[in-house]
Amino acid sequence: MSATLAPRRGTIAPAALLELLKPITWFAPVWAFGCGVLSAGVPLGRCWPVALLGAVLAGPLLCGASQATNDWFDRHVDAINQPERPIPSGRIPGRWGLAIAIGWSLLALAASWSLGRVVFAAAACGTVLAWCYSAPPLRLKSNGWFGNLAVGVSYEGLSWFAGAAAAAGAMPGERTILLAALYSLATFGIMILNDFKSVGGDTVLRLRSLPVQLGVGRAARLACMAMAVPQVLVIALLLRWQAPIHAGAVGLLLLAQFALMPRLLRAPEREAVRYNATGTSLLVLGMLAAALALRVQG
Repeated sequence: MSATLAPRRGTIAPAALLELLKPITWFAPVWAFGCGVLSAGVPLGRCWPVALLGAVLAGPLLCGASQATNDWFDRHVDAINQPERPIPSGRIPGRWGLAIAIGWSLLALAASWSLGRVVFAAAACGTVLAWCYSAPPLRLKSNGWFGNLAVGVSYEGLSWFAGAAAAAGAMPGERTILLAALYSLATFGIMILNDFKSVGGDTVLRLRSLPVQLGVGRAARLACMAMAVPQVLVIALLLRWQAPIHAGAVGLLLLAQFALMPRLLRAPEREAVRYNATGTSLLVLGMLAAALALRVQG
């Protein structure tokens, strides 16, 4: 490591490192990876070691690396909005934050290689997106259109794709890729919901989140549409693929989401957190139903 990247002296408490890697964010990519494993149709008794390693790759390693990268490049903003975060608070001192982001990214790529070249390629794409999301000059997160789409693709689409590739030991089929792409788009809508909690700060800091660009009401309607339309397409595909039971399950879960959306639309800034705990959970269950449809069909 060059002198410019070398961390200053100082100790890092394990709790601070864990907080930097944000375990609460690991669930989404781990779930998507698991859906990919199921969709591959490989007997679980044969692929459980791959599934376990892949879960560690998708969550603690790749997602953890993306969180560390984001915190490093957000350290000046966090010093204003969240001074208690590990880097601005000094609990991760000097340039340790950058060193951890680089080291964790390399560790994730090394682990992905053990799952095959296709998984490595997916992990490499996800790592590039993570750095482009947070780091200048691209800093995709500064515009809600690009940033939210990058998160959707990396957290859900690439994780699902990698899970299927790891389980099958080969390039996933067209159906798996289609479902992964559709749920990436649905996650774009979920990410809009996450922006409602910081509308005030984003406005002051001139960050172009979609609620700032479009206004709260229009952004909420876009989020609902972005989440619903891909699920409608998933239902249509499952029916076409002769999986009516699984299509019906996704449909019922979508109807339940429709029942929750009016409350979200009335007060997006207040209700986004509630909807993330309810409506988003229903969407995630639909992912499982869709993955099981491919598994049943072999």
